Amino acid sequence: MSIDNLIIRNADWNTDKQLLKEIRKEVFIDEQQVPEELEWDNDDTNALHCLATLNSTAVATGRLQQDGQLGRMAVIKEFRHMGIGSKVLQHLLKQQQLNIPVFIHAQEHAVDFYKKFNFEINGNEFMEAGIPHYLMTLRNDSN
Repeated sequence: MSIDNLIIRNADWNTDKQLLKEIRKEVFIDEQQVPEELEWDNDDTNALHCLATLNSTAVATGRLQQDGQLGRMAVIKEFRHMGIGSKVLQHLLKQQQLNIPVFIHAQEHAVDFYKKFNFEINGNEFMEAGIPHYLMTLRNDSN
């Protein structure tokens, strides 16, 4: 399947909440068994969200919080390994206007994905929602 018709746009939590929640519910709650009470937080209302659609189907999302934390990166299972997650991450990084460090709590299986985008591990493995994670920060190679 081609991603030629992939559209990634900034999403508003209030107007796009249904689609954003459907993707995150399918990936995190249903597939990864993250407890629902841990998935939804107050950060959603203030974060910058993006929504990826392919042929008018909502397939991926992610968010960037005001403190520089990336998160809730989710691609529906049947649309993985097509480059959509990379496009979502690139979109969010382009939105980062603040002069603050960008970081993510990366699931262990996604560490190599984030390394491709200049993120590096800072610290030891930790558990979040019962899943091994690493704190990763975006390197600033301009220094």
